[in-house]
Amino acid sequence: MGTEFKVEVIHKEIIAPSTPTPHQLKSVSLSVFDQIVPEVYVPLLLFYPNHTVHEVDIDPHSLVAEKSSLLKASLSETLSHFYPFAGKFQYNDSICCDDHGAAFIEARVNCPISKILEKPDLGILKHLFPAAAESSQSTQAVTGHLVLVQVNFFECGGLAIGVSISHKVADAYTFSTFIKSWAAVALGSSPVLPAEFGAAASLFPPQDFFNSSKPVVEFVQEKCTTRRFVFDASRIAALKSKAASAAVPNPTRVEVVSALIWKCAMEASRSNLGSIRPSLWCQVVNMRKRSGQDALTENLLGNFSSHFAAMTVESEVDLQCLVAKFRKCMEEFKANHANGVTAEYVCQSFKQSGNIFAKEGIDNYSCSSWCWLPFYEANFGWGKPSWVSIRSIEFKNIIVLMDVKDGNGIEASLTFLDQDMALVETNQELLAYASLNPSVI
Repeated sequence: MGTEFKVEVIHKEIIAPSTPTPHQLKSVSLSVFDQIVPEVYVPLLLFYPNHTVHEVDIDPHSLVAEKSSLLKASLSETLSHFYPFAGKFQYNDSICCDDHGAAFIEARVNCPISKILEKPDLGILKHLFPAAAESSQSTQAVTGHLVLVQVNFFECGGLAIGVSISHKVADAYTFSTFIKSWAAVALGSSPVLPAEFGAAASLFPPQDFFNSSKPVVEFVQEKCTTRRFVFDASRIAALKSKAASAAVPNPTRVEVVSALIWKCAMEASRSNLGSIRPSLWCQVVNMRKRSGQDALTENLLGNFSSHFAAMTVESEVDLQCLVAKFRKCMEEFKANHANGVTAEYVCQSFKQSGNIFAKEGIDNYSCSSWCWLPFYEANFGWGKPSWVSIRSIEFKNIIVLMDVKDGNGIEASLTFLDQDMALVETNQELLAYASLNPSVI
């Protein structure tokens, strides 16, 4: 399909907030959690097949115009509540909430949406995102906006909404809250009102250590491959059974999927290197209900996550061992941070992590779980999405997990070095529990 596939941009505009941001809200300070995340864009695709049967005399162009008008009007209203998203990022310091707006692109796709869903192709999917945010080197200075939207209209009447959002203003929880609010407004409901922007900076002030003209996090460009693996509910149940032990009799689905991916990645790396070296797995932790100040932080927007790290140096590892390591490290993290974390701790932890990641001879993996976030509830007026596509940021050893539509399975986006992925994607143990890029339909 690659040679036949074409996405034609037919319209571009900037969507400003429907209500001007009040003067007293024109500047929002970043919190220390915002400071430490890299300035990259996080991509999301929501697919909506056309389930309605229209009379033959209805002009398809008018239907496109109607849907586009609804999305633009609701986005404008939503941005009035999420006003920092329409502003400009001032490097590692604050957001100027000047109502600059979000980029909005309309595109026409010359095939039915079923062609994409039958055989997802990452090379094709990238054309459904705003091109400005596609490069791993894209920053707001390059794209001009913190939020970029591309609405893709297929010839069958279906559509796909591609959203790229700067990680500097949103983690996965905030991203999902924004999408949920936008969809609610499109349906005529009230948005999911966020906590006051800037509250995170009051609780977790920015640190001078991160005020630098250079990026806080710089990724080394290497030849990597991204693949999509889907674990359905029945295979996860079997994997849980295999991974259960006296130490962890009831492992979670995220624990067992993470452990299997880590095991396979570790084996691939060691096989290609021809030697055994320590392997470190960092798991992102949403801190909103682990802050010790839950009433203040439960709905905090922006970035508010920490991580725990599990390491193994064993020559041979099994699932039970890795799951037990995950559980032990998570329990230790909860015990050590029962009252949350301070800005000073975040700063110190970042320095320590940087030293570990920079150390030669250690394999580092970073995993973020989006499971339980309600992306599949995003109904703009055409029903819930049939598929929500995520993609890990395309740097080596990044893993993103997300629910499948039924809420029980897991879809994993894995990015590894080319030579490592060649072994991971053919690993028979992984393929016994996961399907490599299956059809969505």
